[in-house]
Amino acid sequence: MTKFVDEVANIPLFSACSKKDLQRLSRAADELSISAGTDLTVEGTIGREAFVILSGKAAVLKAGEKVATLGAGDHFGELSLLDGGLRTATVTATTDVTVLVLSKPAFNGVLDEIPTLAHKLLVSVAHRLRESEQSLNH
Repeated sequence: MTKFVDEVANIPLFSACSKKDLQRLSRAADELSISAGTDLTVEGTIGREAFVILSGKAAVLKAGEKVATLGAGDHFGELSLLDGGLRTATVTATTDVTVLVLSKPAFNGVLDEIPTLAHKLLVSVAHRLRESEQSLNH
């Protein structure tokens, strides 16, 4: 658990979390190794988990077009868990990746237990929405 806490403490999303909060997170999440070429989310499907990339890279595709590259510290999948909607993009591992996975019940529990995380996630989602709107206007 100490290795997990040390790894995750350096991720911006979790930087305001206490060691105790990170230990709670470690109990709620699963750490998985995923092979390159694997789809982690598929656009238009129901989302059942959120992800944080611990290592490796992944491509974000919307309507088959690559719109972003994600790496260590990036997170995705939380929108479907927050609003119950369908996935807005396909995320595919472009290298072998290690991800932290939170199921919907674990995700909701973590947000209830760790208010600083809920706040940072809200700011992150708002930032992504603003970037998306700006790219549509240009």
